[in-house]
Amino acid sequence: MIMRTWRGAVRAEDADRYLEHQGDTGVREYRETTGNLGVLVLRRTTGDLVEVTTVSLWESMDAVKAFAGEDPEVAKFYPGDDDLLAEKDLHADHFEVVGVDLDLAALSR
Repeated sequence: MIMRTWRGAVRAEDADRYLEHQGDTGVREYRETTGNLGVLVLRRTTGDLVEVTTVSLWESMDAVKAFAGEDPEVAKFYPGDDDLLAEKDLHADHFEVVGVDLDLAALSR
């Protein structure tokens, strides 16, 4: 399993709007791509900005490439992103998942 991460930040007043936009674009495309196993969207306030990190899980690097293209280290952006993002990483990171220990019942609460 592969974990893909990406980070950006928005002004606090744009956070809810960006998260809705991200759900309608990137997160939707993740979930519609064969081989995607799920997506987590994380947010935290850091000073005047809200940092947003997306963590997606994939069956394989081939599945990641089906979403991201042949150079999966390059972050993927959508129309409207630049209107909302105050900061954005131009790359995405990938990790081989070597262990998982989750309480799935607790996650659904």
